[in-house]
Amino acid sequence: MKTEEPLIESWRNLLSQYSLVAHELDRALQAEHCLTMSDYEVLDRLIAADGCKARIHDLVGDLHLSQSASSRAVARLEKCGLVERAMCDTDRRGVFVTATDRGRALHLEARRTQLAVLQKHLAG
Repeated sequence: MKTEEPLIESWRNLLSQYSLVAHELDRALQAEHCLTMSDYEVLDRLIAADGCKARIHDLVGDLHLSQSASSRAVARLEKCGLVERAMCDTDRRGVFVTATDRGRALHLEARRTQLAVLQKHLAG
């Protein structure tokens, strides 16, 4: 039992650190950019995709969100004019999501906020 205690302690420390950073990042993104951390993560992964365009199915695989949570985040971003959806030309079941100019601009601003929070908690 004693050999398990360091692993459990490491796990708890990891969860505590993640929780602290995630909550602060979520608060900062909402206060400064009206984005939740989940919305930002979807936008961030989309911006990183080739041509700022990706299939929803592919985005979900890269995120910590469920399929339904990812779809809701995309819907919120679309409602705000930050992304657009389009049917895939080669697969009628597939839906592409593309970042709009407004979405790319907001992402650039929000990236600064993300980096400030990460720098505060994770650097050196």
